Amino acid sequence: MSARLPVLSPPRWPRLLLLSLLLLGAVPGPRRSGAFYLPGLAPVNFCDEEKKSDECKAEIELFVNRLDSVESVLPYEYTAFDFCQASEGKRPSENLGQVLFGERIEPSPYKFTFNKKETCKLVCTKTYHTEKAEDKQKLEFLKKSMLLNYQHHWIVDNMPVTWCYDVEDGQRFCNPGFPIGCYITDKGHAKDACVISSDFHERDTFYIFNHVDIKIYYHVVETGSMGARLVAAKLEPKSFKHTHIDKPDCSGPPMDISNKASGEIKIAYTYSVSFEEDDKIRWASRWDYILESMPHTHIQWFSIMNSLVIVLFLSGMVAMIMLRTLHKDIARYNQMDSTEDAQEEFGWKLVHGDIFRPPRKGMLLSVFLGSGTQILIMTFVTLFFACLGFLSPANRGALMTCAVVLWVLLGTPAGYVAARFYKSFGGEKWKTNVLLTSFLCPGSHQMYYMFGFLFLVFIILVITCSEATILLCYFHLCAEDYHWQWRSFLTSGFTAVYFLIYAVHYFFSKLQITGTASTILYFGYTMIMVLIFFLFTGTIGFFACFWFVTKIYSVVKVD
Repeated sequence: MSARLPVLSPPRWPRLLLLSLLLLGAVPGPRRSGAFYLPGLAPVNFCDEEKKSDECKAEIELFVNRLDSVESVLPYEYTAFDFCQASEGKRPSENLGQVLFGERIEPSPYKFTFNKKETCKLVCTKTYHTEKAEDKQKLEFLKKSMLLNYQHHWIVDNMPVTWCYDVEDGQRFCNPGFPIGCYITDKGHAKDACVISSDFHERDTFYIFNHVDIKIYYHVVETGSMGARLVAAKLEPKSFKHTHIDKPDCSGPPMDISNKASGEIKIAYTYSVSFEEDDKIRWASRWDYILESMPHTHIQWFSIMNSLVIVLFLSGMVAMIMLRTLHKDIARYNQMDSTEDAQEEFGWKLVHGDIFRPPRKGMLLSVFLGSGTQILIMTFVTLFFACLGFLSPANRGALMTCAVVLWVLLGTPAGYVAARFYKSFGGEKWKTNVLLTSFLCPGSHQMYYMFGFLFLVFIILVITCSEATILLCYFHLCAEDYHWQWRSFLTSGFTAVYFLIYAVHYFFSKLQITGTASTILYFGYTMIMVLIFFLFTGTIGFFACFWFVTKIYSVVKVD
């Protein structure tokens, strides 16, 4: 089974930073028990029903999020399906990041009482008459969703409810979602989750997961009187064709729906819930159990170590050039005092009169640099906040909200950089420059947890792009080629081409996306990411080469 980011005057900076933090929800909330928490991330205490109070809840609500699939980029709201709906309940408010990420959190009819075990409890029953057009349409939509392996995403106490199962080599994979159902082809091949049980064997048949076994883990607060806190929630989807729908016992064969079924079809949705105390998991680190779904972290460490070796190699070459070759060049050039010697200039000093000549298409280059600066600073600050824990996945939508707010605030340095370089290139169409800088880069989804890895890779990328561009820039200058502006931008910006090639390869070799709309969306998002990556890396290369050129020509005596 396939398992499935101008220098402001000092008095204004603190106010802008404070405004940003307020918008991001990063300002500490009210203190409780000698600690502070981010808004929306304070722990909730639960206790038995007879002990419930304003400070300790007994009812545990389960929320449902939008459903998605790796075989289709199109997500659907929970209410688009004919599942059991909540009779009442307040929908949680969503922030900007959640809206942009497509999250649609809804209340569900699944409600539990803390520490109260339930077995095969009926939620609702859905009846379909295949003779009725409306029922047939609902049933066909359900079948299509199972065929495309759409996944539920449930939330308990702001934690994703995960489905853990064994995979090859004795490893265990935890997925923050579980499928609606699965399908056995007309040739008898089990698709997706149908491989988990030999009971799923009927050909050309759908099996719907209409029952879930939920286990909620908690630990008792040290004081005892404050109740307990939830630290994990896991489930196991199952399929039952309930013999007595009014009084289900969760036994018997799986709930099968033949592709050619006709007449009346009844589907009863049930659940079982149990609670288990676990003192080993602390509330502050309860999201760590998501890492069980990432057994490949050692591979990431290997890749990072490999990248660090390359960085050290490039650093050694740059150091050799800066400390040996350049030192000798500068010393030799500065010793040429006579007119005869000056007439025999060679190497990179020979182009000192042309090195800052405006490049062709200076307007486009300045716009690229402005947008690239905006992306560079936004990425750095966002990852920095993420590493500090402000943008934890527990704070839903914070990552996207942070990126959007920073993107807006960083329009000022982007405009400054674009205008400054455009003016230095001798440009006069400043209005066009402003408009292009504003509209060039569009300013979208899986849960990401290891921001430390990502920030380290970001630093490695910046160093690699800078050093590689400086090396090539020096070689071209030694060849008496002074056209360095566009070349430095394109040298590191060409990394986006590798990104595009890998995205295409990943689409055909790993993904199982089907449908024209999903394919267009995938490559549309990919091209946006390629453009952003091109501007991001190109800007790094340009500024690295700009610093290098300015540095070496500032220490050479020129008549």
